[in-house]
Amino acid sequence: MKNMFKKTILAALATALVFAAFPVTTAFAAKDPPPASGELTTERLERIWARQLRRYERLGKVFNDMDAHIARFQAGIDKAAENGKDVSSLQAALDAYESALKAAQPAYDSINGIVSSHQGFDENGKVTNAEKAKSTVREMRAKMQEIKSSMDSTFKALREAMKAFREANKPAGELK
Repeated sequence: MKNMFKKTILAALATALVFAAFPVTTAFAAKDPPPASGELTTERLERIWARQLRRYERLGKVFNDMDAHIARFQAGIDKAAENGKDVSSLQAALDAYESALKAAQPAYDSINGIVSSHQGFDENGKVTNAEKAKSTVREMRAKMQEIKSSMDSTFKALREAMKAFREANKPAGELK
């Protein structure tokens, strides 16, 4: 009896192993072929446009309140100078950043026209005309690149100068 039970279990396992090797599901052909790589579909255009609008809004916080933005940095530098710290590198980095911001202001202002007309997109960011939407996205990208090149990593340099300043002016008893 025991031998018969082992043979039955072995046969069942062998059958299960054979069936596991074959796929159970059927394959269905796709209705539409997938888009070629790099092709801008309407969904992709909508995602790109939304991402560009978010970047534009973030930049707007800096450009629309530029004087207060620079004043906050300047106040910190002035306070450190009053305490007898060497702030020459910080001041140079801030001056470069401020001049770069002022140079990039016209490019930022020109983006406002693209955003307000939003050709190819409706008010909700949905594509209404794919060709116009592609043109709008490309134009917005070109303006963003123009801002990036005119800023020339000056904010990054300012941040690095602040980091170096903090490192050089740590209190003596502070642990890492």
